Amino acid sequence: MWTYLFKRILAVIPVLLVVLVVVFLMLRLTPGDPAANIAGDAATSEDIAELRIELGLEEPLPVQFAIYVRNLLKGDFGESFYYKRPVISMIADGIEPTLSLALFTIVLACLVAVPLGTLAAYKQGTWIDRLVMGFSVVGFSVPVFVIGYILIYFLSVKLDWFPVQGYQHIADGIGGWAYRLVLPSTALSVIFIALIARMTRTSVLEVLSEDYIRTARAKGLPQMKVLLKHALRNAAVPIVTIIGIAIAILISGVVVTESVFVIPGLGLLTLDAIQGRDYPTVQALIILFSVVYVVINLLIDVIYTLLDPRIRY
Repeated sequence: MWTYLFKRILAVIPVLLVVLVVVFLMLRLTPGDPAANIAGDAATSEDIAELRIELGLEEPLPVQFAIYVRNLLKGDFGESFYYKRPVISMIADGIEPTLSLALFTIVLACLVAVPLGTLAAYKQGTWIDRLVMGFSVVGFSVPVFVIGYILIYFLSVKLDWFPVQGYQHIADGIGGWAYRLVLPSTALSVIFIALIARMTRTSVLEVLSEDYIRTARAKGLPQMKVLLKHALRNAAVPIVTIIGIAIAILISGVVVTESVFVIPGLGLLTLDAIQGRDYPTVQALIILFSVVYVVINLLIDVIYTLLDPRIRY
């Protein structure tokens, strides 16, 4: 097991290197000039040229890449073109809102989706099953920003139950922190509830047809115990897999949700950095998201062995 983990960790290095090269080239080869964006419409061509030299954009691409990698190995992610702040400090400021939103969303999704999917499998063919699957289709089809604006209109504008926008740091009070996360996490969790519920239903249905389930029922075990202890536990591996995929998909969902609800997290920072062609910030954020994605997949592999002792690496 430890040998496998060591090999997986080593495999992260070439993956991140490929991501770094692709992002570096993609940002610089697409149309647009960050110096022109920063200088503004009133800037002259001489002003833009001087700013390009100041930002190091006049150097050949191989030289720019070598300088960036050298600084990266020192732990220096560079300075934001637009905000003139170290990128690492901007990321540090945005981690708490994004992490809070992501955790709130995935916990809410799991608490709702796993019971819904299990119930749909247990009630296969009934109106409950059709209702859950119908919700899954709708939830997976409607974009996150549409759900967000619908919730804002009804729950914030009409009923005034929740604030429309903004975020409160957890240090300023857990109650206010959780209260402001209810609306954005609900909007973001709909698609993940649909995804996890469908996979849970499929996995539990497959397990319910196994011989050991019929044996457990023949022994007179309560249906709830058969469903939770025997069926759901043995169906856990695919469910954990889809939850891991959902966490990875959260990266893109957070960007949209934070822009809708104006949450000052990494998603909103990513959107601003892309629009402003802020190369150092975009590169650092994508590296961070890539590391998170790889770590999540590694944790899922470890969880597999805990859920199913038959799995060995």
